[in-house]
Amino acid sequence: MAAAAMVVTAAGGGDFSDLREIKKQLLNVAERSRERGLQHSGKWNAVELIVCTRYLRTLESEHEDARDLDAYTLAKSYFDLKEYDRAAYFLQGCKSQKAYFLYMYSRYLSGEKKKDDETVDSLGPLEKGQVKNEALRELRVELSKKHKAQELDGFGLYLYGVVLRKLDLVKEAIDVFVEAAHVLPLHWGAWLELCNLITDKEMLKFLSLPDTWMKEFFLAHIYTELQLIEEALQKYQSLIDAGFSKSTYIISQIAVAYHNIRDIDKALSIFNELRKQDPYRIENMDTFSNLLYVRSMKPELSYLAHNLCEIDKYRVETCCVIGNYYSLRSQHEKAALYFQRALKLNPRYLGAWTLMGHEYMEMKNTSAAIQAYRHAIEVNKRDYRAWYGLGQTYEILKMPFYCLYYYRRAHQLRPNDSRMLVALGECYEKLNQLVEAKKCYWRAYAVGDVEKMALVKLAKLHEQLNESEQAAQCYIKYIQDIYSCGEVVEHLEVSTAFRYLAQYYFKSKLWDEASACAQKCCAFNDTREEGKALLRQILQLRNQGETSSTDVAAPFFLPASLSANNTPTRRWELAESTAEDKWAPTGKGKPDVKVPVLRCESLLYFSPSHSSQRADMSHYTGLLL
Repeated sequence: MAAAAMVVTAAGGGDFSDLREIKKQLLNVAERSRERGLQHSGKWNAVELIVCTRYLRTLESEHEDARDLDAYTLAKSYFDLKEYDRAAYFLQGCKSQKAYFLYMYSRYLSGEKKKDDETVDSLGPLEKGQVKNEALRELRVELSKKHKAQELDGFGLYLYGVVLRKLDLVKEAIDVFVEAAHVLPLHWGAWLELCNLITDKEMLKFLSLPDTWMKEFFLAHIYTELQLIEEALQKYQSLIDAGFSKSTYIISQIAVAYHNIRDIDKALSIFNELRKQDPYRIENMDTFSNLLYVRSMKPELSYLAHNLCEIDKYRVETCCVIGNYYSLRSQHEKAALYFQRALKLNPRYLGAWTLMGHEYMEMKNTSAAIQAYRHAIEVNKRDYRAWYGLGQTYEILKMPFYCLYYYRRAHQLRPNDSRMLVALGECYEKLNQLVEAKKCYWRAYAVGDVEKMALVKLAKLHEQLNESEQAAQCYIKYIQDIYSCGEVVEHLEVSTAFRYLAQYYFKSKLWDEASACAQKCCAFNDTREEGKALLRQILQLRNQGETSSTDVAAPFFLPASLSANNTPTRRWELAESTAEDKWAPTGKGKPDVKVPVLRCESLLYFSPSHSSQRADMSHYTGLLL
């Protein structure tokens, strides 16, 4: 009975006398077809038949929406089938807000489609962005007139803002998006576009945002984008407490937030739980694949790639997941091919540009890598990975001034990321700006040096400057940090630190400390002979009656746990991030240069607490940035 009640009865027999009733029936079935995803059936009803009765009124009302209903229904059918020019043609002259928006939006999308078609046909993916949407200027002129006359609704303001952003009129676009959020606060699209234009927290403070619950979602999202992860997690927790605990969007955003702060275990756990709740989800799965890549989890990454292929092989995220899989297998040409495919599907997909830049770096194609990173920055100027990638590329090309600029930009976006600070310090060192280099290395240690290299670099800098006491302090703290880790870790520089300290204490005539360090040197292949030689010298001097000096205060006492048998062993998991050694040729007859490449959130997801490890090194307190 219920099904029968839903049936739309056609006019009896061959009676076509009541065209108004026929039109009502056509409109009804066209709408129901579109609701069920039957776009072509809806088009047939709308185009082939309703168009013939378009001048017959089905409603007594003279409201603009009613007058434009026929043209709108016809144009919407074309729009759903991506025939944007046809949709715009039939909407000319419509007065209602809904029809006018579809008319302008159809023209905008038509220009975007032509731009993408021209790019794919004539150029490679690296030249995307050089072809422009020719319709933008005309749209701006028309929408500007409507805006001045205050004739745009919330959706119209959103479209006007998009056009302004595409024309790089950022300040005007921000003002329009804020206005759109006030007029239609529940439209997430306007909030999201606004989020893409905010570059720092100071900028956010000066925005006059509507006081609505949607603002909380916006703030959580923008905090995540601005790397203000603590604030973002607090916002998301408050939204969960408010009743959104089952929202897969919030769960995925929390996972992304943990990914951004390199809490890889927590992020993986949340993504795995999300996959159980929503097994056919494709959104954010490229981020999930980055985490699997970092952990070198080949079977899991392979399963994810095959699973997404079965769901939708032509989604951008699927292409990025497959690209990551091939990259993990060191098949970099194939990986780059899939990232290019992702960019053909969506030229503004940030992750694909950055990942493709990494693959070109792997293939030693620095010019292509530079172009890819630049396109990533065009898409999102807040992407610190692209800035960092550019810095690394110019470092390989031995252009330190360029590399300094890009590392600075990366550091501005991630002020508490030690990798950026160490890279900056290396640049300053190459430019012989040693004071600035010292500041960077010390700051890198102070914020939590994930790579455990800042103190070593600082110590070597003091060595160059003949500041032996400061160098010794740095090496001492470095050794204490290495041995205080939960697992004993071998760093290549541990032997260097013990060798320097052994020589430092020997020169200071502190035989016990020098002997302890020399014994540690014997545990390493590269310093074994020097350690043995120093022990022989110490023994000889003691036999001659030389006593330890009491004038020099020894800043270091070797802990009892550091016996000669307690040699650090390599914990390979530390190197399983994508801070793999990338080699770049430096020219004929010259040795290759080894440069670590940052892949997404990867370089060493190892962040032990430093609160209990930092000694009082008052000499450096003035060097904090």
